[in-house]
Amino acid sequence: MKTLLAVDGSDNSYEAVHVLKYLARAEQLTLLHALNVPRPAYPMMLPEVAEEIYKTLEQSMREDGERLLNRVQSLLPLHAGPSTKHLRMGPPAEEIVSMAEEQKVDLIVMGARGLGPVKERLLGSVSHRILTLAHCATLIVNGPVKTMKQILLPLQGPSDTESAIRFLQLKPFHDTVELTLLTVLPSTEPPWPGNADAAAASTEILEKQAGYLEGVAERLRAIGYQAHGVVVVGTPSTMILQEAATLRSDLILMGTSGRQGITRFVLGSVSHAVLHKTPCPVLAFH
Repeated sequence: MKTLLAVDGSDNSYEAVHVLKYLARAEQLTLLHALNVPRPAYPMMLPEVAEEIYKTLEQSMREDGERLLNRVQSLLPLHAGPSTKHLRMGPPAEEIVSMAEEQKVDLIVMGARGLGPVKERLLGSVSHRILTLAHCATLIVNGPVKTMKQILLPLQGPSDTESAIRFLQLKPFHDTVELTLLTVLPSTEPPWPGNADAAAASTEILEKQAGYLEGVAERLRAIGYQAHGVVVVGTPSTMILQEAATLRSDLILMGTSGRQGITRFVLGSVSHAVLHKTPCPVLAFH
């Protein structure tokens, strides 16, 4: 598996370095720091002076960036795999996505930076753009990670299932993990109390979904994972977060199959709740 680790010097960025301890050895590990040097914002300043200020700032940021990459490389776990360092100039999200495409990576790993004084964990704009633009899996690290054994995998249907299996066949984790497959069915009230037919229909749907998840779990067990399925009824975002908290999940693994999937997960209400309120990192796959 080819991995790109994007770093910016933030606390969560260093946590992303630490997370490599729980990922499989990379065939190729690309370390990237993207610099977006601001231009002087004084319209009355002489162009020569503005250019000199810009060059001085750029040189300083380059030196800081090189030191950051050297430090990150020194902190890599022993099994991380062969690494190369890259310093790129430009908007971070675009540079990260561009480098991922050039290197044909399977996974981008990066930290999420909080925005503003709000204490709720908020997904940074760079992370959000990468989740939207990248054509490979992306792991967003939102805080300290002590282990990566319990993984929650919400599934929305056959497309998510096949994408999940394709990604998991890459064997992205260093140690054995336990997968909890989760399907959330919308809660519906029967037409009137005590409707036996409606109750029977609901039970049948639950049984079908449970049977479907057991089939998926069998396929995952066949490729070396511990896996079992859970079907719950309720609001998707609420139930995903509730299940993650109940299981003390170390990671939420969820699909973004195609642009429709990205809209559903990354830009929609489900993703807003899961990505912004999740108690653990999120790994989005295609």
